[in-house]
Amino acid sequence: MFLMVPTFALRCARIGGKCRNRNTSFTVMTVACRSALLFAALMVVAIATPAMAERVENGVAVFAALDKVTARISELEVPINETVEFGQLKVTPRVCFARPPTERPKTTSFVEIDETKLDGTAERLFTGWMLAESPGLNAVEHPVFDVWLTGCKAPKNDVASGPAGRDPQPAGAAFESGAEAAQPQPDTSFQRRRIRR
Repeated sequence: MFLMVPTFALRCARIGGKCRNRNTSFTVMTVACRSALLFAALMVVAIATPAMAERVENGVAVFAALDKVTARISELEVPINETVEFGQLKVTPRVCFARPPTERPKTTSFVEIDETKLDGTAERLFTGWMLAESPGLNAVEHPVFDVWLTGCKAPKNDVASGPAGRDPQPAGAAFESGAEAAQPQPDTSFQRRRIRR
């Protein structure tokens, strides 16, 4: 079907020049040719357009933070819309998006970073998107600290967590009032089967 439409459109383009003298067949052929050419053009555009990868929204943004004075690198796991302090900086991620593991990696986060001055006031140092794949693109420029995005954790729409509305059993649910639950005993009685050769 898909190969027939472009070939029909090419035939219409060739026949269209010959049908100009025939008034009756010209109008019929022109409508058919125009619709076939339009459909062929739409198919080319649809095939040429790349597919968009699904993005996964996460609940925790992971940053690496460098203290240039002590040369210490720390990993900061910051929940979305919460603030974590690193030295004089306050890091607040607003969203953190990643792609599924089957797609090409692309991790982005919208971050607000404030600096606490000596008098206690806060000054906005950075507001914008950070990309984990290119940390130097939108970097925090500070004389003492560097902060960059390294990844995201805790997907909000995790498919592997099980059916919705079903809570997992707590770890201590097997124990009731301090007594241990009965341990499963190994099955020592087994039936021998005869194997034919």
